[in-house]
Amino acid sequence: MNLSKSLVDIIGVPLDLGADRRGVDMGPSAIRYAHLHGELTKIGRKFHDTGNIEVPISEMCQISEPNLKYIDCIVPMARRVSGAVATSIQQGHIPLVLGGDHSIALGSIRGAAKHKNIGVIWVDAHADFNTGETTPSGNIHGMPLAALCGMGDQRLVRLWDEKTPVIDPRKVVVVGARDLDEGEKSNLRSAGVSVYGMEQIDRLGMVAAMEAAIAIASKDVDGVYLSFDADSLDPRHAPGVGTAVPGGLTYREAHLACEMVATAGNLIGMDFVEVNPILDVQNQTGTLVVELIVSALGKRIWED
Repeated sequence: MNLSKSLVDIIGVPLDLGADRRGVDMGPSAIRYAHLHGELTKIGRKFHDTGNIEVPISEMCQISEPNLKYIDCIVPMARRVSGAVATSIQQGHIPLVLGGDHSIALGSIRGAAKHKNIGVIWVDAHADFNTGETTPSGNIHGMPLAALCGMGDQRLVRLWDEKTPVIDPRKVVVVGARDLDEGEKSNLRSAGVSVYGMEQIDRLGMVAAMEAAIAIASKDVDGVYLSFDADSLDPRHAPGVGTAVPGGLTYREAHLACEMVATAGNLIGMDFVEVNPILDVQNQTGTLVVELIVSALGKRIWED
């Protein structure tokens, strides 16, 4: 399957309920402001900006469960995102979901998997594989991948339907991890998720790590979904992120990862999340994310 010419549906999700730190709700605006439309046009990609999914602000919600903060507001949001992404894919388009915090993936990846068997490449400093029992913070942006793999509170695991798990954990690869909780590590091992953390990338190199990730996520699937958290990048290159961790992907490693996803030719959809313009420097992070988006959609500096 090659979706290299498919129309791109831009779907904004201005959510910050999944995180402790405010500001990532402005991420979709920061990414659009960094000339997203113009850069897509430059590479010849047709697109449709669908606007933003309706999302409540924290002042409209309450924390009823400290280990699952704002769950009552996050679940309806995820349902709306899931519907938008499922519709996009049914139309033969590529959904590009702009966050917002990473809890939006509860909806985006579920929507992508509604009528498709997909693999997932999760590029992130964190694995987001906690549950309500293992979370040290109660922040749901640390739980979406576990829920998608069938682990955790059933409200997050199911949303509203019976398809669980949404994705096969054996076709999920976390790339760039460097900050994992102990309970999270146990969850990852028991689920069978593959992890290529920064140590493995340092040892193997980005090419070998991404070749392995793409092979795992692509085996016997209809397509691969890329979920890219800006905090996977080193803070020197991306200072405006929700949860910065030193020692991340370099500018070129991140581009190479996205270029290799594009070359694989089976990209079915993608998230770019956790851009926080309040913490950024002249929208440096938003601009870099736009560059990575167009790399994942096929931009090349030079082609042999």
